Amino acid sequence: MDLEIEKNLYNVLEPWYNSLNEPKNSQTKVLERLLESYSRTEYGVLHNASSNMTLEEFRQSFKIVTYQDLKPFLEKISYENFNVLLSEPPVGWVMTRGTTGKPKTFPITKTHLSQILLCGARSVANYALKRKKFEIFQGKALNLNFPSQIDVLKKGDSKISYGYSSGTYAKFNRSFAGLQLIPYQEEIDALKTDLSRRGWRARFQLVYDKVKDENISICIGVAPVILEFAKFVKQNYGLMPKDFWNVKAIFCTSVPKIHWNYAPILKRYYGNVDVIEIYSATEGVFGQQLDNLPYICPNYDMHLFEVITRKGVKMLYELKDGEWGKLVVSTSFLPRYYVGDLIECFGKQYFRVFGRDKILTKIEHYIHNLLTGRFI
Repeated sequence: MDLEIEKNLYNVLEPWYNSLNEPKNSQTKVLERLLESYSRTEYGVLHNASSNMTLEEFRQSFKIVTYQDLKPFLEKISYENFNVLLSEPPVGWVMTRGTTGKPKTFPITKTHLSQILLCGARSVANYALKRKKFEIFQGKALNLNFPSQIDVLKKGDSKISYGYSSGTYAKFNRSFAGLQLIPYQEEIDALKTDLSRRGWRARFQLVYDKVKDENISICIGVAPVILEFAKFVKQNYGLMPKDFWNVKAIFCTSVPKIHWNYAPILKRYYGNVDVIEIYSATEGVFGQQLDNLPYICPNYDMHLFEVITRKGVKMLYELKDGEWGKLVVSTSFLPRYYVGDLIECFGKQYFRVFGRDKILTKIEHYIHNLLTGRFI
């Protein structure tokens, strides 16, 4: 049985492993695929997109953009008029948490959704395969995602309910890498809560009441939320999650320095768990931890990755150990999109996202690298 599981897991992971071994070849294929998709949109036509464009031609035609640059195009998108920026109709809309400003809203397509789910599943599949932890598939995954219904968008003649991306993705798919997500996202949405303290307490109470006696083998989600749930249980019931669950692994997203700032305290509450990092955002799942090293490895077969460095724009895979800069991604509908994150290379396609692109973050990083001899 284990051999069959290993084979199935490897089939899911093989494209990612191959892309890490041959990142240049993989990125070339991704660029060709993206350009073909862009050429079927008004934005792509405006920038002369063609599937036979070279990387340099792509860079000359498509300038690096921010959300504000794309906002006029995003606002024109409706189910009837999607070709403004999309090559296929949207299946819904999602919003960011707004941790660095006002929340952003994005359409989601079948392609985008399938990439989110597949890359997210890679983290669990890779963990189980590399560490031979196949028993995790006998349990369930804890759902601490944000509500998927918060507001209404008016698109054309339609009014569309939308909410946070994590909850929306959970609603579209009730399982995570084959593990059932509990509680169901519909149960979380039924509370009609927001991100106020009262809203968090209501959701945490629901999770505790519904899930306390379940066999939870993994947790997946925003690292601070997973920690705050544990604190809620401790404060209100005098227990820790490790007292009633045997969690094997926690898959953490959405914040930098997970292994330094969160892993030790998560282990205190959840027991001797493995903490695995996933680099994800509303715009996509861009990388995940490959092995025991506390770094992420990019999904080179899904998205195109560039970095603005002090020496100019480079492909992410071209960075040498110690080089760092501002990450730019090209996804199925976001050409050369500036994410706002700073990323550093540790060699052999290992990377660390160490914070948002802010002056203080850069100063801290310069000092850290000077003290550790990593300054480039």
